[in-house]
Amino acid sequence: MLRWGVLAPGRIAGGFVWALHQHTDQRVHAVASRAPERAQRFAATYGIARVHESYEQLVADPQVDIVYVASPHSEHKRQALLAIAAGKHVLVEKPLALDAGEARDIARAARAAGVFAMEALWSRFLPQTVLIERLLREGVLGDIRLVTADFGGRFDFNPEGRIFNPALGGGALLDIGIYPIWLAHFVFGPPAHVHATGSLAPTGVDGQAALILSYATGAQALLHTTLFAETPQEAVIAGTHARLQLDSRFFTPGGFTLKAAGSDQRLRWTDPSGIHGSEGLAYQAAAVARHIAEGLTESPMHPLERSIALLETIDSARGQLGASSRAS
Repeated sequence: MLRWGVLAPGRIAGGFVWALHQHTDQRVHAVASRAPERAQRFAATYGIARVHESYEQLVADPQVDIVYVASPHSEHKRQALLAIAAGKHVLVEKPLALDAGEARDIARAARAAGVFAMEALWSRFLPQTVLIERLLREGVLGDIRLVTADFGGRFDFNPEGRIFNPALGGGALLDIGIYPIWLAHFVFGPPAHVHATGSLAPTGVDGQAALILSYATGAQALLHTTLFAETPQEAVIAGTHARLQLDSRFFTPGGFTLKAAGSDQRLRWTDPSGIHGSEGLAYQAAAVARHIAEGLTESPMHPLERSIALLETIDSARGQLGASSRAS
């Protein structure tokens, strides 16, 4: 049973803490925010015992085993390194950092300190993902030729807010586009080539992007993300033997349909747990606890090199779009 500390409590952190308390035996022991009143409200809402006046005090708390970093993307590296330097395990909200260079810095520091570190890419730990991994491994879909995935939402424009502010790591690719890109990496691994086209928001961050990822095998991934419109948020993995279609909001707990090639035969799988939406964050927390109990410093399901590779793809796409970002 891990004792967690939360840095930068907000909406995402609230969902994580609620899921952790509801569906695991782990508990959040402490919270810290740059705004003490926010930390106090968060602690009262989620039954957290300690409120620290600074991030430094929280990572020094001997009653904290692991730190969850839930701040804007621009702060991930600094806060992760702060926790690692204090000898704490760390779970960093996706993306692990602003770019692949920052992610490598976090990986080097964690490995040197011998602490566990992972990007909180929760979709990797959902039951449907574990089952899909088995289907791929056993060749049920045949030779995979194509992955398609999209994630778009309509966000109200606020140049100072996290989504559109380049100083906070804004843009579609780092925030929601990482999910379609992750799925392609999950199925195929890192691409041989990245081709990106799209448009920028008024602040210069990537507002919309379409990506073609190409692989040495001839396989492709066709991916899309946007901040300007709500899309179906669906994904398909197409192979020579069968096609697997994930439900809308493919990155959350749900299900999928498997259709045999050249046949009307369909098989349906739906997550039987009853866990839905952000409750699925509990699966990654359980996996982290299991990995640490096993003495691991990285997750074999989502190792740090996978997080770095995701950011290399995003770096390439953002560079092709000419998107603005905070200097590392």
